[in-house]
Amino acid sequence: MDRGRLRVLVVGCGHMGAAHARAYHGLPGFEVVGLVARRPEARDRLAAELGVGRTFADFEEALASTKPDAVCVSTYTDTHERFCVASLCAGAHVFVEKPLAEDLASAERVIQAARETGRALVVGYILRHHPAWTRFVELAGTVGKPLVMRISQNQQSTGEHWSKQQQLMRTVSPIVDCAVHYVDVMCQMTGARPTHVQAVGARLAPELPEGMYNYGQLQLRFEDGSVGWYEAGWGPMMSDEAVFIKDVVGPLGSVTLRDGAFIRHRRDLDAHGAIVHPDDAMPAPPDLSLVELCRREQEFFERAIREGLDLTPHHEATQLSLRIVLAADESIRAGSTVAL
Repeated sequence: MDRGRLRVLVVGCGHMGAAHARAYHGLPGFEVVGLVARRPEARDRLAAELGVGRTFADFEEALASTKPDAVCVSTYTDTHERFCVASLCAGAHVFVEKPLAEDLASAERVIQAARETGRALVVGYILRHHPAWTRFVELAGTVGKPLVMRISQNQQSTGEHWSKQQQLMRTVSPIVDCAVHYVDVMCQMTGARPTHVQAVGARLAPELPEGMYNYGQLQLRFEDGSVGWYEAGWGPMMSDEAVFIKDVVGPLGSVTLRDGAFIRHRRDLDAHGAIVHPDDAMPAPPDLSLVELCRREQEFFERAIREGLDLTPHHEATQLSLRIVLAADESIRAGSTVAL
């Protein structure tokens, strides 16, 4: 493919959209040719920062006017299918934030559009580009099988953060929005097929839409006997006791990611039944800024476009994690275990 700069239209100028726009701005392979957002103050402020000359309130107008090589979709999930399919059919490659779509049928239609148009479709699974999390997946392979994987991500959010989460929960729950990352990590750790998911949820904020919950917990079973547990809660009522647990246990011991280090524990006992080895603390790779992580995602996106990478495994992984979190949401609403 021509090594000229890829002209990218960024749709959504919120937290993630702005980070992706800044990442594109710093990469020699891209040129941001337009910003789309409903709120003029968000897009105008970002346009001034990055020197982007064209801003739009309407996606279809922006797509027709800029005729981009690529489109970055960082909007609410209920718009993903429409924006992605329109972009692909217009001849643009697409990077879209997770989750790919509201449901599996919509996700399949987006992937099918990418197949039919021959355009690259990359979904923003940022932890696959995070050096600490990729190392965590590697270390999980040192404790044997089956695995017990525990991840919690509770946020005692207030102010603007809580307001944005309430806006997000008009269309998607914390379990569906956040868990796709972490069940994807669990699937990488085990390499085994997930078989069942069971979940519970609670509506702890009366201001939420009827039927929406801001706390959820899922339990996932795998074919090799491994199990995973994930918990997410949003809002000012949340405890700060278990904010972010990252832990994997196997027959040989455990690995925990905590305070910038991997704590490796081994189960070996001496003749008196005491632990033989003291725990090892291994420094984790340094944390990266959101823009730097987005830059890594966009470098992968550029490679996918220019080198024509086979993205089938990527699409299968994103569909699997989406299937799991949607089954968890079904489990919460039906009060039953869901077979995968």
